[in-house]
Amino acid sequence: MLALAAVIALLPLALSNNYFYEIAILVALNAIVCVGLNLLIGYAGQISLGHAGFFALGGYGSAIPSASHGWPPWLALPMSCALVGLLAYIVGRPTLRLKGHTLAMATLGLGIIISIVLSTEDRITGGPDGMAVPALALFGKVIRGESTWYWICGAALLLSVWLALNLIESPTGRALRALHGSEIAAETLGIDSARFKLQVFVISAVFAAIAGALTAHYAGFITPAKASFMHSVELVIMVVFGGMASIFGAVVGAVVLTTLPQMLTALKDYEMMVFGAVLIATMVFFPQGIVPTLGRRLGWGGK
Repeated sequence: MLALAAVIALLPLALSNNYFYEIAILVALNAIVCVGLNLLIGYAGQISLGHAGFFALGGYGSAIPSASHGWPPWLALPMSCALVGLLAYIVGRPTLRLKGHTLAMATLGLGIIISIVLSTEDRITGGPDGMAVPALALFGKVIRGESTWYWICGAALLLSVWLALNLIESPTGRALRALHGSEIAAETLGIDSARFKLQVFVISAVFAAIAGALTAHYAGFITPAKASFMHSVELVIMVVFGGMASIFGAVVGAVVLTTLPQMLTALKDYEMMVFGAVLIATMVFFPQGIVPTLGRRLGWGGK
């Protein structure tokens, strides 16, 4: 945590213009989603291919009341996250009874439904073209400027990592790791698998909603593309790339896979080829992901 806080505090010294600030903000927002998603995939062993839907709902849930009904954004944002958590609870109760590929298909279907609804309900969401989002204001002061948003998103990332680390070291976290190892064995020991899986599903959805709401207010615009299947896949790849069952692995995965495409733009036609080669090489030489593999090789753990 101290190392992450130091990086966040010192990084502005290397950010020479607003473009680099924008990339750093995007990294922080993606990392928040990945930290929550890693709790679900890496620790509880439950796959989700629809988390981009929760991300988009967090953004739209904050944008619609504040843009169309005059709600103050500081009130619309937490209400949006709470409603996304409630939706995750309602959907998760039947969905999380499934396992493996069937669970992946169910979450994929959920993400597709959310994407279709956001695209077709144009009177509410603006349709495929999206909608404008009012600026976030706190204590009567409108938040503007990349440097200000950088500190907000950096603080949100630190808080997310701290909460996730405390969760996995709690009895709930130990129950989640037990479920990942063997659900039957965990239930034999008295662990209520349905309750714990639902709990972590809701928590991960709220993490995604928070990042989505912050993204919407930062960008000032949101479109249904945020709920696309490819966005969900990108988030899962970040988790796997950095290392499942590793909170800091999720952060590293978000950092690398958010900044790498920006660095490869100079390659033009070969950009995606090199990007794919990097992913393949990482999975070959770092089979458990970057942080857990390096942790085992260097002997300092992979949390």
